[in-house]
Amino acid sequence: MRAAIATGVNAPLALKNLDIPQPGAGEVLVKVTACGVCFSDLNLLHGHYPFARFPVVPGHEITGLVTAVGPGVTWPEVGTAVGAQFLYDTCGHCDYCVRGDQILCPAKRITGVVTDGGYAEYALLKAGFVTPLPAGLDPVAAAPLMCAGLTAFNGLRQGGVEAGARVAVVGLGGVGSLAVRYAVAMGARVAVVGRSRRGEHQAKALGAELFVATEESDPATALKAWDGGANLVLNAAPSTEAAAATLGGLAPDGTLLLCGYGPAPLTLPTQPMILNRLHVAASPSGSPHDLRDTLAFSAAHGILPDVTPITLDQAPQTLAAMADGTARGRSVITFG
Repeated sequence: MRAAIATGVNAPLALKNLDIPQPGAGEVLVKVTACGVCFSDLNLLHGHYPFARFPVVPGHEITGLVTAVGPGVTWPEVGTAVGAQFLYDTCGHCDYCVRGDQILCPAKRITGVVTDGGYAEYALLKAGFVTPLPAGLDPVAAAPLMCAGLTAFNGLRQGGVEAGARVAVVGLGGVGSLAVRYAVAMGARVAVVGRSRRGEHQAKALGAELFVATEESDPATALKAWDGGANLVLNAAPSTEAAAATLGGLAPDGTLLLCGYGPAPLTLPTQPMILNRLHVAASPSGSPHDLRDTLAFSAAHGILPDVTPITLDQAPQTLAAMADGTARGRSVITFG
C-alpha cells in the first residue's frame, strides 16, 4: 500500500510502499476512503508533540470501510463504513474510561502521532474506537468532522450552549466555521471575531449576526456591547492572545473556552473574573460517544465542511501551504 511517512521533526514526508498490515486481537483493518489534512499534522512535523513516535503515518480524520477484523472482534463487521479520530485508544479501566471520558485517560494514544494514521491506503485501528458513519453521509466531506467537527461540537457542549445563548467564535478556520454552524443549529445567537473584515461575508453566510474585526475595534468592548456580552467565547484560533483579548466581552457567569491555542501562556486579569464569576476552560476533541453525537447532529442538520479533494502525492505541498499561510479551505486526501 502507498503511504506518507513522517520520519522526524522538520523532515519532509516520505512517500513509500508498505505492506498491508493484518489486524490483531481487537483490531480492524480499514481501507481508507479519505483522510483530512489537519493543522495537528503540521504540529507533528514541527515538533510540537514531544510524545510523538517517528517514523509514523500521520492523519486522524479518517473515513473508510472495514475490510478485515482481528480475533475477538464481533463489531464492526466487514463492509461497515466507519470514521476514526484523534483518540486511537486508551487504557480502558481508569475512572475516566469507565465513565465514558476516554479522551481524558492519562494513557491515551493519539492516531497519526504515536500510532499510524490515515495518510495511507489502509489503516489498522482499534475496533472500540472507530465510529459508524450515518447512512448517506458523504465520507469525503465528512472526514474533517472526525477532528474539526468533533472539537467544535464537543466544545460547544462543554461550554453549555443552549437555545438563545450568545456564542462568540474566535477564528473562522476549520474548527471555527463548523462551530458557527453547529451553534446556529443549536439555536444560539452567534458572533464571529476575526482579524480583518475579510471573513465577514463568510461569517454572515454561516449564520453569524455580528462580526468583530480586531484590527478595527477592541473585541472585548464590541462583545460587551452585544446585549451585555457573550455567554460563551469559543477560541478556535491558533492564538492564546486572541482568546485572552475577549475576556472582557463575556457576560457575567460566562465562559472562555480554548479549543485553539498558541505557544504563549494564557494571562488573564483576576479581578473581573472574580467579580463576574467568569469561567475559563479548555476542551480537547472528544471521546467515542462524542463523535457519534457529532456525526448524528451533522447528518440531521446537513452540516458538512467544504473540502478540496487531493491525492496522497499532494499532501506534502498542502502541508507546506498551510505552514506558510497560503492554504485556503480544508484539503482531504482521497484514495480511489
